[in-house]
Amino acid sequence: MDPKRARESPESAVLSRPSAFPDEVLERILSLLDTHKDRSSASLVSKAWYHAERWSRARVFIGNCYSVSAEILVRRFPNIRSVTLKGKPRFSDFNLVPQNWGADIHSWLLVFAEHYPSLEELRLKRMTVTDQSLEFLALKFPNFKSLSLLSCDGFSTDGLSAIATHCRNLTELDIQENGIDDISGNWLNCFPDNFTSLEVLNFASLNSEVNFDSLERLVTRCNLLRILKVNKTITLDQLQRLLVRAPWLTELGTGSFIQELTPRQYADLETSFKGCRNLQTLSGLSEATALYLPALYPACANLTFLNLSYAALQSEELARLLAYCAHLRRLWVLDTVEDKGLEAVGQNCPLLEELRVFPSDPFDEEIVHGVTELGFLAVSYGCRKLRYVLYFCRQMTNAAVATIVRNCPDFTHFRLCIMNPGQPDYLTREPMDEAFGAVVKNCPKLQRLAVSGLLTDLTFEYIGTFAKNLETLSVAFAGSSDLGMQCVLEGCPKLRKLEIRDCPFGNKALLSGLEKYESMRSLWMSACKITMNGCRLLARKMPRLNVEVMKDEESNDGQSYKVYVYRSVAGPRRDAPPFVLTL
Repeated sequence: MDPKRARESPESAVLSRPSAFPDEVLERILSLLDTHKDRSSASLVSKAWYHAERWSRARVFIGNCYSVSAEILVRRFPNIRSVTLKGKPRFSDFNLVPQNWGADIHSWLLVFAEHYPSLEELRLKRMTVTDQSLEFLALKFPNFKSLSLLSCDGFSTDGLSAIATHCRNLTELDIQENGIDDISGNWLNCFPDNFTSLEVLNFASLNSEVNFDSLERLVTRCNLLRILKVNKTITLDQLQRLLVRAPWLTELGTGSFIQELTPRQYADLETSFKGCRNLQTLSGLSEATALYLPALYPACANLTFLNLSYAALQSEELARLLAYCAHLRRLWVLDTVEDKGLEAVGQNCPLLEELRVFPSDPFDEEIVHGVTELGFLAVSYGCRKLRYVLYFCRQMTNAAVATIVRNCPDFTHFRLCIMNPGQPDYLTREPMDEAFGAVVKNCPKLQRLAVSGLLTDLTFEYIGTFAKNLETLSVAFAGSSDLGMQCVLEGCPKLRKLEIRDCPFGNKALLSGLEKYESMRSLWMSACKITMNGCRLLARKMPRLNVEVMKDEESNDGQSYKVYVYRSVAGPRRDAPPFVLTL
């Protein structure tokens, strides 16, 4: 045997092995892989596969915009046409990340304009996007087709006007839950009269009144439109006119239901919904009432997703609606449906896989309605295929959660939010440790977990011992000591994101994850017992991590207030504001 070959490791031997396929064939094969994980795994097979995957990849997903730079991205993948990019930590949704923290898209666009002139799709989440950036995007990328902005900020409807004016090949404009300066609805008028390519239009979260005549003409021209979600300013009779012109829609977000309809108008509305035979997703229904809900019934037969998170329905109204939704797989509701409404879910939705129950008023502590463990139990008895739950409630018991996960052991996402911090089992007054212990013991497929209520370190011992497929863990107002966090970091091999706030975890807990953090995407800690010295020690021991500290203005006790730790191949970011200290 060649001594040189004998010294090679098995990994290097595989990487140096020539491919059995011509490059063109290999690139074609790799183009059939759908997921980013599969493509990344394929790139590790050999040098030939690495290069083929490099040249054939057209889509890229980046879960943290500071984990890599645009310059590194374009060197690695020269032919990208679609970019999905996430920016700020998730806790920015709860106003825990200071304003002007960063995650501005413009520096990326400058690089893309030079290296990706054929860019077609940009999907951004929690990024800062200015009107200047949107105009640059519209002018510099002639083939641009798809823009999705979710929970972004920094722009106004003027930026949307630039997109509508200049993106002549646009197929998707999806604007969701953004911090936008909603100046006016005139941006819809900017689509050229010969523009016909739109397939997705979502402006449900905007507030300004749009020119309905412009919207109606746009919908009429765009024969390929399949997703339309309008805002609250669109009335029921206007909605009816839109449905007549686009009965082939698969997803519909309605406007406001506050309107007095004549019998003729109501009949026309009902007829229009009856013609929507392809409808699979229905949302909006702002301020819907029992008076006009029956008009929707003919369109519910094929629904798989019903989003009622903006419709404060009562239990009877929900029950009557669900009787027509036999194929429902996803359901979002407000807690105004109460336990009786959730009983109707269990009775009518045997195929349900995802349930989200949101609080109608999370800040009203004297609220008399809401949901309890009884509603959750009722769903678990009737919906045995349930695998994703987000459940906001004001009371829960260990026994109820144990029964729920025995009924539904296929949970991949279990997010239970008991809204009063530190709330125990309201019947036994015991901590909620056994509830979450039951979750991780009975749900081996669990990938995401959010814990709440009165919890000791025992909960985290259970998580570290049993949650071997857990990828994301969110913790608030929980734990007894550093041991809790240590158990999670030492026991969850697939953990990628750990989010912690208002917990008694200190330096010892932070430093227990030294061997873990480089395999994770990020760690967020705020209002914990970490000191600046602990953060500096972590940064010194792990130089390939970015350790960012955001100091509380009122803190003078030597404890850092917010800490964000993430791996990066780009080094410390260059746009950190003064209140962010990178160690």
